[in-house]
Amino acid sequence: MHIEPGIVDGAKIALSYATAAGALGYAAKETFADLKATNIASYALRAAIATLGVFVFFEVLPHFPVGVSEVHFILGSTLFLILGAAPAAFGLAAGLLIQGTFFAPIDLPQYFINLTTLLVPLFAMQALALKLIAPGTAYVDLSYGQALALSTVYQGGVVAWVAFWAFYGQGIGAETLASVATFGAAYMLVVAVEPLADLAILAGAKGLRSLERSGLVTPRLYAAA
Repeated sequence: MHIEPGIVDGAKIALSYATAAGALGYAAKETFADLKATNIASYALRAAIATLGVFVFFEVLPHFPVGVSEVHFILGSTLFLILGAAPAAFGLAAGLLIQGTFFAPIDLPQYFINLTTLLVPLFAMQALALKLIAPGTAYVDLSYGQALALSTVYQGGVVAWVAFWAFYGQGIGAETLASVATFGAAYMLVVAVEPLADLAILAGAKGLRSLERSGLVTPRLYAAA
């Protein structure tokens, strides 16, 4: 989902500083809430796991350029369900920064664009989870339909933000429309994979009850809200 260099440049890129600041501010709020519910050691462990996971998603799993951006298997709903919203947000921000700093410096000017694109859909998915998943349901007991809905919101949000940046930077022309449509069609294929990955990982977690008090997973994975 890395927006291609040059799509948004010059003075226009300043908008991304504001959108990223808003996303990071909300992430900070969620971090304080997480720390109140758990502890700093658990948060740090989950944030580190999320960072490693995001790095693997960016650099190890298959990824390829399509249209105005790149298609990555960023398992945002998996990170959220296993680790919690705040550690997932930290991992997305840190993993993106590590990837840009050491492996793709050309992406660094677009860091706040890409950060917004990853974090805002994460928090939209979190809001949906509050409405979609009953308070008495632990995440390990989610249905396929619920996992699909969460994945669709996250991946759809990523596509929507990429489209926004493309149209904002390049205008609504035939070429940009075609590039965005091509990217969106390719990226939404991830929705066919992510819910299955979620359910497979949740099923594995269900059989590892020893993780419940390990601090390595979000408390909601096993316990109802």
